[in-house]
Amino acid sequence: MKQLTVSLDERSYDIHFDLSLARSGDWLRSCCPKAERVLIVTDETVEALCANVVQGSLREAGFAVTLLSCAPGEESKSLSNLGRVYDALTDAGLTRSDCLVALGGGVIGDLTGFAAASYLRGIDFVQIPTTLLAMVDSSVGGKTAINLPAGKNLVGAFWQPKGVLADMDCLESLSDRAFYSGMAEVIKHAFLADMGLLVLLTDCEGKRDLLMASMAEIVGICCAMKSRFVTADERDTGVRMLLNLGHTLGHAYEKAGEFERYTHGEAVAAGMAAAVKLGEQLGVTPPEVQPALIDMLREHRLPTEIACSRADYESAIGLDKKGEGSRIHLILLTKAGEAVRHSMTKGALFAAIEMAEL
Repeated sequence: MKQLTVSLDERSYDIHFDLSLARSGDWLRSCCPKAERVLIVTDETVEALCANVVQGSLREAGFAVTLLSCAPGEESKSLSNLGRVYDALTDAGLTRSDCLVALGGGVIGDLTGFAAASYLRGIDFVQIPTTLLAMVDSSVGGKTAINLPAGKNLVGAFWQPKGVLADMDCLESLSDRAFYSGMAEVIKHAFLADMGLLVLLTDCEGKRDLLMASMAEIVGICCAMKSRFVTADERDTGVRMLLNLGHTLGHAYEKAGEFERYTHGEAVAAGMAAAVKLGEQLGVTPPEVQPALIDMLREHRLPTEIACSRADYESAIGLDKKGEGSRIHLILLTKAGEAVRHSMTKGALFAAIEMAEL
């Protein structure tokens, strides 16, 4: 697969799997033909690795380029950093015909996307994901957000990018921890709705070299699957909610670790493990699913449980965007490759969590 179209009428865009960062200038010109000025938002780690390549390519394509670098990590998805992006946009003189470039992982993509959605009531942006997690999940679908002290992603907007460029070579520089953190989202996609991907992951046995040899296929499968959910439910009010498998409890684990101890992927992995345990307890998930998921998570060096207080559960679940009043939609597996939304009161979920000793 060289490219994939996310079909959303006038908001449609392509995901490219066959372009290198060195060709990002011509690609951006095709995505945003009217743009003259570009602001690249990145983090310090990515800046040192590849920002020069992207800046050079954009300048060769005729763009006036400004770069803003943030500290790496979840703390950069903040109101203060959002203000820095706005200041950089005004200082560089970007107008509604210009463009932002999110160069980095999910944090940078979320921050940049929300800035694009809100600056001048909306300007174009593109995603150049450099982590596996961002390639298979956060760069696709138009969810943008920043965090508040009370919790994750509480201020945001749906704002689709004009294009996504996923250069597989970026993954070579990832630490094992960052690589396998991204694999949590790949495993989520497999257990949600793609038995073929599940077979492929099983054959790779969690070995990074084997996974990398099939990475273009893996990323393509995940993006195609997410595209189907997004085109069916862009605003995340129905079937797209299934993509939140592991996230309701995962956000509690991130909060328990003060958003530093565990990566997003690690928290989601533990959240999926907890979800299958709860699903089995609630009579929704058959007993053979739990050992299959647990074994695959462990094979990919991911945690299957994280200590969490009742207060952290209540805080995360109380503000979960899948909540409706006193009820919550918990995503549960009915078998490997199939999931449902299970509606229950938040009180019932807290009681189930306590009974399951999570």
